[in-house]
Amino acid sequence: MDHPRYPRPLGLAPLAYGGDYNPEQWPEEVWAEDVRLMGEAGVTMVSVGIFSWALLEPERGVYEFGWLDRLLDLLHAHGIRADLATPTVVPPAWFYRDHPEALPVTREGHRYSFGSRGAICHSSPAYQQAAAAITEQLARRYGSHPAVALWHVHNEYGVPVSDCYCEESAAHFRRWLAERHGTLEELNSAWGTAFWGQRYTCWDDVQPPRLTPTAGNPAQQLDHARFTNDAILANFKRERDLLHRLAPGIPVTTNFMTALSQCQSLDYWAWGREVDLVANDHYLVAEDPRSQINLAMAADLTRSVAGGRPWLLLEHSTGAVNWQPRNLAKRPGELARNSLAHVARGSEGAMFFQWRASRYGAEKFHSAMLPHAGTASRIWREVVALGAELGKLAEIRDSLVRSDAALLWDWESWWAQRLEWRPSVDLDARERADAWYAATWDAHLTVDFAHPEAELGRYPLVVAPALYLTTEAAGRNLHQYVAGGGTLVVSCFSGIVDEHDTVHPGPHPGALRDVLGLTVEEFAPLPAGRGVTLEAVGGGPVLAAEGGSALPGGDGSVLPGGDGSVLHADAWTEFVVPDGAEVLYRYADGPAAGQPAVTRHALGAGHAYYVSARLDAAGLARIVELAAADAGLTLPRLPRDLEVVERAAADGRRYLFAVNHADSDAVLPLTAPGTELLTGAAVSGSVTVPAGGTRVVRY
Repeated sequence: MDHPRYPRPLGLAPLAYGGDYNPEQWPEEVWAEDVRLMGEAGVTMVSVGIFSWALLEPERGVYEFGWLDRLLDLLHAHGIRADLATPTVVPPAWFYRDHPEALPVTREGHRYSFGSRGAICHSSPAYQQAAAAITEQLARRYGSHPAVALWHVHNEYGVPVSDCYCEESAAHFRRWLAERHGTLEELNSAWGTAFWGQRYTCWDDVQPPRLTPTAGNPAQQLDHARFTNDAILANFKRERDLLHRLAPGIPVTTNFMTALSQCQSLDYWAWGREVDLVANDHYLVAEDPRSQINLAMAADLTRSVAGGRPWLLLEHSTGAVNWQPRNLAKRPGELARNSLAHVARGSEGAMFFQWRASRYGAEKFHSAMLPHAGTASRIWREVVALGAELGKLAEIRDSLVRSDAALLWDWESWWAQRLEWRPSVDLDARERADAWYAATWDAHLTVDFAHPEAELGRYPLVVAPALYLTTEAAGRNLHQYVAGGGTLVVSCFSGIVDEHDTVHPGPHPGALRDVLGLTVEEFAPLPAGRGVTLEAVGGGPVLAAEGGSALPGGDGSVLPGGDGSVLHADAWTEFVVPDGAEVLYRYADGPAAGQPAVTRHALGAGHAYYVSARLDAAGLARIVELAAADAGLTLPRLPRDLEVVERAAADGRRYLFAVNHADSDAVLPLTAPGTELLTGAAVSGSVTVPAGGTRVVRY
């Protein structure tokens, strides 16, 4: 990246607090009331203009900026910074009237219609030109406006649609393939077109992976996923570069959606290198009884995409969202708890969608900072209280989260594993990532995410939950990590194919055979609903300080699995043949009965574990406990639902965040006396975290 990074929104001294502000939905006399209430709530920044293209440019080349001038002046007069968007997520109706070909086409050949948002073929030259034109107008007009603190390009790229299969996109795909592969011969080799007679002799014959009678070419589909990511990213970079040139000094961002269930089409490792400030939107899965774990996972992944630097939560909800099957309201106190959990994991603020609840449109039942119930509501009181709390935490800015371990994640591997005709529909990369992350969360480990080819030496423990696609470079990297003293845990169905979805030569697990010290002769998926038992070999591995300890439930309870001598799994097993690895657990039943199930390989100064089954939560807890002991990590015995994260400042100050997700008070032991920032109280020995509450201790 050849442009500078800006550490935070320009001119914003406190933490960012506010939300999407859509004043165009309201008469101007309401605006004055809005900014007055923003002051009451402690709002420091709002996002504006995200869906305003049709108002700013009502006809091609005809611009109406008066309302936005007045809005930005009003915000500035009240000391509120603006995150100003380029409104390129929703081109106006006149644009589609002139360019219906810019609407995306589905894999089945159906063209979407205008009337929602994000209906864009990112390969469309007409869209690219129109988006650049409105972006240039905004940059020239507002690049020096004193209210503008941040540029917000587009909105949630890749949502709700990313792929396009139209003729323009097909031509763009062919150009992208020619640049990537060079020649048709190289393309044929990478795609394995000798299979099913798919060999190409002319570039014009190469098409996107449109609907076929049966499974299509998986390498073609994987390349199309990469192409889609690159095409969308190129549009972001085009707008970003205009803003850098015409409005220098103002950071440029866009809002990611790193929660793995919410955006599946973008490789955020690539995107994180291109934004000035990493920002994320996160919405809870309302019916998940432990939704705080998904929240933490998304925050950790966002921070990791930011290279460990502070980032910004640009959207979440004060209460219910409007697009899930059952949109549950947040419980009292959950609004602040969710917000501060993001801040604990590196966010430099907490922003919402949206400021004032809409009266019409698709999101009129989405919660807001100022709800339909107005200022007499519980939500409003909690919004005001949170603003005051964030005001007390301004000193944490620029401090960095201290992590204990890393989880490996690769979007390209996920894309590849999701394609048709894998050995079992029940083995899903995202589910395994969720499950292994939950095991580390329950063990009170703070984790970073890392690409499998990234430098890993600073982590004593690395877990690979799902690494179906493993490049040779990644295999060498993990071998070097373990040989250098690291502890690696690899889950099943990893190391199988290369970057072209071609099976590595020789026995599975291909690129990971040497580091794991074993081969896999055969996959043995289980029928739906079938489980297996794993039994410890020779009495089972014993932790140095175990003495029959419980698995890490932390609250004194023993998780299912007892002393760890028996583990349980479902969906997936394998026939494993050790080649230097010791066997810790074997299958007691199922198709691989009597065969190795969990192994540990001593390599150089480190160890590599392999888990060949889809273990349940208790089994994963046991493996994390064993591997953490190998890595020299001590797992704290804390209440299970007490989330504890530490941020450290360059001047030596440390900030210990304790977020209590339980319905009873929790006691957190302290290693040194300090000050609790939210109450101002001096604390020593321990701090009590009230049920559903948060405490932040400065050492």
